[in-house]
Amino acid sequence: MTVLTPLNPAEVDRRLRANSALLVDIREPDEFVREHVAGAVHAPLSSFDTAASRLPDGREIIYTCRTGNRTGVNCARLAARTPGEAFVLDGGLEAWKAAGLATRKDASSPIELMRQVQMTAGGLILIGAALGLLVHPAFWGLSAFVGAGLFVAGATGFCGMARLLAVMPWNRKALSA
Repeated sequence: MTVLTPLNPAEVDRRLRANSALLVDIREPDEFVREHVAGAVHAPLSSFDTAASRLPDGREIIYTCRTGNRTGVNCARLAARTPGEAFVLDGGLEAWKAAGLATRKDASSPIELMRQVQMTAGGLILIGAALGLLVHPAFWGLSAFVGAGLFVAGATGFCGMARLLAVMPWNRKALSA
């Protein structure tokens, strides 16, 4: 199995300052626009195969995501698109911030779409459970409906709630960026 060589945030910062490396952020557009390392190149994993072909040559490539999980799961795919040795920011953006290194943040951008889905689904399940307990047991159907939707989303990759939230006015700017 191909691996990405982990680099701690201080080493990544040193290489970026020396202009010997390029940091490639593989998170989705709504995540990237909210916060990212200054100077990072955006190549979302969902369209990585086309974006990766446009990466500049000559510098080391260091991949990052939010926590390092996505880069770990996709290490073979990422390394295969990299000439030479492939690197990863160990711990991702969260480790970068924990090391006290600066990011570009746009607090006016909405939170990431998947976090919105998690909050909405969790809220609806709690409301359905509470109303089922306090008002009428039929409200438990709301919790069951949301749970079924989450199951279908996991099984098929289609999330109706995410599609609905994506067209909400607060998300239009972030998703078109």
